[in-house]
Amino acid sequence: MTSMPGSEMRKPRGLPRSHDACATSGFCRVGCRGCQGLAANADVAERPGGTSGGSGRPGNRKRGPARERSRGSSGVSDRAGAAGVRLPGYGGQQMPGVPHSQYGVYNGPVPGHQQPAPPQGYFPSLGLPSKGSPVSLNSDTSSLAPNFIGPLRTPPTSGAPPPTSGAPLPVGQPAYNQFGQGDVQNGIPASAVQMQRPSVSQPFIPGSTPTSISQLSSFQQYGPSPTSAQQLTNHMARMTIGSVPTSAAPPAGLGYGPSTSVSPASGSFTATGSGLYTPYSSSQGPPPASMTHGLPPTSLSQGVPLAQPAFSGLPLSMQRLPSQGPGYAPPPSSTGIGPSNYPSTTGAPRPSTMQSPPLSGQALAGLPASQPNHLSSPPPPQQAMSGPHPGPPMTGLQGPPPPPTHPSQPGYQIQQNGSFGQVRGSQPNYGGAYPGTPNYGSQPGPPPPPKRLDPDSIPSPIQVIEDDRNNRGSEPFVTGVRGQVPPLVTTNFLVKDQGNTSPRYIRCTSYNIPCTSDMAKQSQVPLAAVIKPLATLPTEETPPYLVDHGESGPIRCNRCKAYMCPFMQFIEGGRRFQCCFCSCVTEVPPHYFQHLDHTGKRVDFYDRPELSLGSYEFLATVDYCKNNKFPNPPAFIFMIDVSYNAVKSGLVRLICEELKSLLDYLPRGGNLEESAIRVGFVTYNKVLHFYNVKSSLAQPQMMVVSDVADMFVPLLDGFLVNVNESRTVIASLLDQIPEMFADTRETETVFAPVIQAGLDALKAAECAGKLFIFHTSLPIAEAPGKLKNRDDKKLINTDKEKTLFQPQTNFYNNLAKDCVAQGCCVDLFLFPNQYLDVATLGVVTYQTGGSIYKYTYFQLETDQERFLNDLRRDVQKEVGFDAVMRVRTSTGIRATDFFGAFYMSNTTDVELAGLDCDKTITVEFKHDDKLSEDSGALLQCALLYTSSAGQRRLRIHNLSLNCCTQLADLYRNCETDTLINYLAKYAYRGVLNNPVKTVRDALINQCAQILACYRKNCASPSSAGQLILPECMKLLPVYLNCVLKSDVLQPGPEVSTDDRAYIRQLVTSMDVAETNVFFYPRLLPLTKVDVDSDALPAAIRNSEERLSKGDMYLLENGLNIFVWVGVNVQQGLIQNLFGVSSFSQISNTMSTLPILENPFSKKVRSIMDMLQAQRSRYMKLIIVKQEDKFEMLFKHFLVEDKSMSGGASYVDFLCHMHKEIRQLLS
Repeated sequence: MTSMPGSEMRKPRGLPRSHDACATSGFCRVGCRGCQGLAANADVAERPGGTSGGSGRPGNRKRGPARERSRGSSGVSDRAGAAGVRLPGYGGQQMPGVPHSQYGVYNGPVPGHQQPAPPQGYFPSLGLPSKGSPVSLNSDTSSLAPNFIGPLRTPPTSGAPPPTSGAPLPVGQPAYNQFGQGDVQNGIPASAVQMQRPSVSQPFIPGSTPTSISQLSSFQQYGPSPTSAQQLTNHMARMTIGSVPTSAAPPAGLGYGPSTSVSPASGSFTATGSGLYTPYSSSQGPPPASMTHGLPPTSLSQGVPLAQPAFSGLPLSMQRLPSQGPGYAPPPSSTGIGPSNYPSTTGAPRPSTMQSPPLSGQALAGLPASQPNHLSSPPPPQQAMSGPHPGPPMTGLQGPPPPPTHPSQPGYQIQQNGSFGQVRGSQPNYGGAYPGTPNYGSQPGPPPPPKRLDPDSIPSPIQVIEDDRNNRGSEPFVTGVRGQVPPLVTTNFLVKDQGNTSPRYIRCTSYNIPCTSDMAKQSQVPLAAVIKPLATLPTEETPPYLVDHGESGPIRCNRCKAYMCPFMQFIEGGRRFQCCFCSCVTEVPPHYFQHLDHTGKRVDFYDRPELSLGSYEFLATVDYCKNNKFPNPPAFIFMIDVSYNAVKSGLVRLICEELKSLLDYLPRGGNLEESAIRVGFVTYNKVLHFYNVKSSLAQPQMMVVSDVADMFVPLLDGFLVNVNESRTVIASLLDQIPEMFADTRETETVFAPVIQAGLDALKAAECAGKLFIFHTSLPIAEAPGKLKNRDDKKLINTDKEKTLFQPQTNFYNNLAKDCVAQGCCVDLFLFPNQYLDVATLGVVTYQTGGSIYKYTYFQLETDQERFLNDLRRDVQKEVGFDAVMRVRTSTGIRATDFFGAFYMSNTTDVELAGLDCDKTITVEFKHDDKLSEDSGALLQCALLYTSSAGQRRLRIHNLSLNCCTQLADLYRNCETDTLINYLAKYAYRGVLNNPVKTVRDALINQCAQILACYRKNCASPSSAGQLILPECMKLLPVYLNCVLKSDVLQPGPEVSTDDRAYIRQLVTSMDVAETNVFFYPRLLPLTKVDVDSDALPAAIRNSEERLSKGDMYLLENGLNIFVWVGVNVQQGLIQNLFGVSSFSQISNTMSTLPILENPFSKKVRSIMDMLQAQRSRYMKLIIVKQEDKFEMLFKHFLVEDKSMSGGASYVDFLCHMHKEIRQLLS
């Protein structure tokens, strides 16, 4: 029997007027037509963990791996909301079962409302009726079971005041626990008092309240009410979601109601640039989400609107692992959801709502227990809390809530709709009553537009970062234990090397890897390591020790050539050792022999870095050098474009002035008093000019090579010189260059011959080195490597878009190969005023391990600071030349794929003409055999390189990982930041050969498979309407959405082709900390700065609704620093920071803040200096006044919002992910 839209609502025949018996017992009577069809599901809905369906009492639950308290968790249960309740499928596919209560749990009183006393038999600590007393779920509120908790709250409709505390609770009015379910707080921090939570054995298990069949009420039907739950499911499954405008920005902390901006996500990630979600029509509410946090899984119950029939309840619970510390505020509980906006007919019988069972280990907020099928309007945002309080909707509540009156949980602010802290004002467009509302005290009115999910109730990056800092920032990270997950990259911590390498050198996507390839394929979690071999350490940490074994060189395994490390096993009294990578036994050379102690360790264990530390260096012997001879010290060659654009902009003069002083700061290897690096100079336009700066000359000499088709270096002696010896000649040259070319009219340039000239010079000098090329325009002059302008925006979102990322010609690939063979690294400084073809010009830089810097529309006054800082750092930083890196693994896995700026001539060796301290190489591993939980897995990264002093060295990093046979262990030991770093690099390489849409879809699909596998294999059974995220991966959706919205994968119209190619190359070499802030920028409220403290103000989430017109904010993403000034900022603050008296006088062309002698100015400038020091590039300062031309650029970085180029908001994307996961599971 099905119900059709538009037909009348009829009471089904045979349905008892009152379901007393069914409701009280929690079971359907035989022949009860009203509940028929769902009886089959009663078992599922009521089985708590491991009990059989029946009494609704908790049974002896088996403790599976997913329930164990794991890393970062103080959550005990891994489900949230109405576990066990299933919801209808998306897009029409049938999902058996029922949705949750439409409103989810209550989250605290309205300020000023007193807490009603709980009814008898109700335990506030659990939010549940007493044991063995199932909730009565009646179809008629006139007949209530003795322990009935009460009807679902209806919207306040009359002016009657709320009941005061101490007043007897009216029959049928729900009693509520003040605190919600969960312990992750994503809103404004509440008090640091730890929430009192029942012990593991105590809490009611989800489902222990009989989740009775009648819990259907979250839907408002079109047409007549279906007569059974089964029909209702069928009825809903056929619905489609319409569309509604999504423009209204939600206020900052609205409750979790239906979303105004959320739309179905199916098909939304189109490559057309629109990427728009189909929004809901005004008559259909998107299903909002209710969430609970902080529990073992992050389960986001399906209130997030998705392309599917509207339903409510999407509690989000998260697998929270043990590291939770004090200060960890309780999470917004499973939050209330507004009703769906379906017009209903008066007088239709209403299925009752099921009471959401609590999450084990946490208090359950009181749940509405019964709800009419034709419920009137939802409670307004601030009031989605209490029972049917009469009275007008309470809107516009501002400011922090009053302290809670609940006696047992002191110190927490009242929760408003699932968010802690400040109560927000009413949501624009929130409506009042719904049409056809009978006898509930509210007047009929037009249906309101749908409400919006409360962003405070979904996982917050800021909260996760803050929690990790609080929990793990104070103690040093000791690396002695295998498979330890390090603190997040955003946490400041010290590392003590005790046998495994520091996470500053290697970070992994998971520190516990599956034992079999089948398990790895099932989880879809990529097994990868992001390796930064020459990373700079903080001054408090010791750099790797240098070990010199003399002429015999490092000790290695005979078979696999792995280097001696702490995991090698010495046997036979120390005369032989067994390799930990391949198990081969090798003789210990006599000079290296040492006795073993009673534990089997060598007695010199602590005296030898290679036996006791995770990272160290060996001095390489001549066998490790090219042509069996030690290398010469490297050379730097500065190659300056002197065409018309470069001279006119003042760039040439600026470079020459800077080099005069900068040459005193060349890197020194070891403890040398002066640098061993030699320098040379070339200028060029259509021809090349070489300079002889030999120390014996009075003046420099210029030699011109005009035959660029057959490049050669016209001089050997005097081209590469020692800076100190030739100082006066070099200074004279740098003074003369700007004058020589001051009147040039040459606009054309060459490019490939410039690299060829530098390469030939290094070959002639028999050394490795680096070319610093300063270049301004597309090389269109007749010469090898000549390029044409192929920029074509019309290719975007077509199958030919990939050609924009590919080089125009193979000429540069061949040139790069020659450079790598010589150890010639190319750093490129670009100053374009128009299209330059970065995709082609960057090939040599990319493959030689160099860096690209780009200053579009370079102007001295605004870009000088940034360029000079970048140049200084680039010249001074530590670089390894002529490098080869190999990653060895223990039996069972092997390195199969590599990402980064390098060249590979075979499948194992990563070749780098240069590798600096900022570059990473990302390595993916695959199984080639089974692994064992006992022995784990080992990685050894060995980098052979020439130091800036000309010394040949080997740097070794070792890391041991755990192996697991349970998927839950894999998911418990993942690191999302590293995972995103890998996925971004994987996607950015993918655009070279695939349409961008294909790449985006593949990313979404892989992410959905990762989360679906967790849901299917690790999370406790729960409603299909819940989105359940592993604790370690609860930020995967928000970060992945940032990658999908990035300029490479979804460019806005203002993003140039060159910018996309530049960003693509940049990200490919970034470390985990850089990709973290690049994809999810840091946003700091400057007006909250404490001028007397060294601490930064607490960061806020990247959303426009978090900004206040009366504040100033700083946003940094590793490339830019924005200072956003609201129109209502106090005049005194403007005067203190900018030195002007009013908002209108602030200049947005300033590239640095004025140096003013007041505490606020000093503090803000010190914050900027600190941020600049953390980043590998100098960030450009951009002043943004609210509502000025730069604000669109600033908003582009508010990544939780919908982007102008069609990228989804965080809330929308979460819905989309949920839909994808459900499709995979079904």
